[in-house]
Amino acid sequence: VSPGRPGRARSVCFIPSQEVLGEDKLMAILKERELKIYWGTATTGKPHVAYFVPMSKIADFLKAGCEVTILFADLHAYLDNMKAPWELLELRTRYYEHVIKAMLESIGVPLEKLKFVRGTDYQLSKEYTLDVYRLSSVVTQHDAKKAGAEVVKQVEHPLLSGLLYPGLQALDEEYLKVDAQFGGVDQRKIFTFAEKYLPSLGYAKRVHLMNPMVPGLTGSKMSSSEEDSKIDLLDRKEDVKKKLKKAFCEPGNVENNGVLSFIKHVLFPLKSEFVVLREEKWGGNKTYTAYEALEKDFAEQVVHPGDLKNSVEVALNKLLDPIREKFNCPELKKLSSAAYPTPSKAKPGEKGTKNSEPEDVVPSRLDMRVGKVISVEKHPDADSLYVEKIDVGEAEPRTVVSGLVHFVPKEQLQDRLVVLLCNLKPQKMRGVESQGMVLCASSVGEPRQVEPLDPPAGCCAGERVYVEGYEGGEPDEELKPKKKVFEKLQADFHISEDCVAQWKQRNFLTKLGTVSCKSLKGGSIS
Repeated sequence: VSPGRPGRARSVCFIPSQEVLGEDKLMAILKERELKIYWGTATTGKPHVAYFVPMSKIADFLKAGCEVTILFADLHAYLDNMKAPWELLELRTRYYEHVIKAMLESIGVPLEKLKFVRGTDYQLSKEYTLDVYRLSSVVTQHDAKKAGAEVVKQVEHPLLSGLLYPGLQALDEEYLKVDAQFGGVDQRKIFTFAEKYLPSLGYAKRVHLMNPMVPGLTGSKMSSSEEDSKIDLLDRKEDVKKKLKKAFCEPGNVENNGVLSFIKHVLFPLKSEFVVLREEKWGGNKTYTAYEALEKDFAEQVVHPGDLKNSVEVALNKLLDPIREKFNCPELKKLSSAAYPTPSKAKPGEKGTKNSEPEDVVPSRLDMRVGKVISVEKHPDADSLYVEKIDVGEAEPRTVVSGLVHFVPKEQLQDRLVVLLCNLKPQKMRGVESQGMVLCASSVGEPRQVEPLDPPAGCCAGERVYVEGYEGGEPDEELKPKKKVFEKLQADFHISEDCVAQWKQRNFLTKLGTVSCKSLKGGSIS
């Protein structure tokens, strides 16, 4: 849009804004003066590469002449189910300040044109606190919970702090003296909450602009709390390679494709083009200046998933190198370690000695994924074994040997979704190397019955399967047989009376719901 008085044109570039609430008010403001807008981020988990989406938008706002404020919402980070413990709040806020500024500099945004504010600079004032009480006297519990449903961590017994969160975000619009707030489309319910309740305190309704959310590498929302879904800004090059290798990118499938979505929402807006790197025998490099052309070629399998991932790896490392370089100094390395400390496994006063406590054996160490069985054949040298090809979202399907011949007919496995344990050490089974284990429910008594675990309907190959409460954490690259991590965890695997797979009464989950079996109540899992 380009409204403005003669000789004083103004413009705001919505690239690629998903929605605008209050467009008429926006147009009216632009006819009179420059827009004042803010973007806020709660200082919780480490910022990841999806933050480049709002950063590129902030660059657009500055080019359009807007006055832009960036809010480091430290108090919000604490209120959101204590995602940032109080003792780490100051350290994490400082970390965010450094890393967000490094991101902005890496894409050429002049920092001197931005205003940076911490939430606790004004949110602990007498006036603001009184407004929190005033707001709490008119907001219902239902509306507060609904407003935060997409943003505040949802738990069975929510804390009061999480219900306060949307109200504080609404009040920020007034106390930052802005015309508009910018955020992800997941903030929409908080934005409509603010539009409803700010006028009840005598404050003006603001404009709200939203950008699309970047799907994670597993196909779901890219999230700081889901390790496999994201690439951190300070991830090493080898970590970037490993995460992209595991990312869901099924040949020809453009739905829930985290790699394609990253190109669309991050790389294209920043560079206006994308180069697919490939050997001459496969057609050589090809430059795309429109995302739609790339998506069309991928859908028609002109572009191979392996080439796409390699090309994203190169482009992404170019963006991350300046940030890594800035943080490669003693001061910022120390800050990073202090803000996000690794849980100590040693007793007080000990550092990895032979007297250290044993390492944690937790479900997040298992790399469990949704797999789709592409083909099933009898093992050439074993009557009780199948040899399956299973797609787990990697460039090539995995070969898996399963002892299911006497329990599951071949036609029931073909094209079925299963749960595959992907980080066992590959081992040969009667001459065929097996690269994973299909997890199955087993009956307790005789005759023995076996049923493969069923992911929720609608899941895609490569989606992460996790245990409730253990969404975070990086799986081991490979489970060491001598440490028997899987065996120790498996001892507490079982099937509930509702046929749900569980570990210590905690459900196996994907982003779409619980993992179950057909009928083996009270069974074991192996």
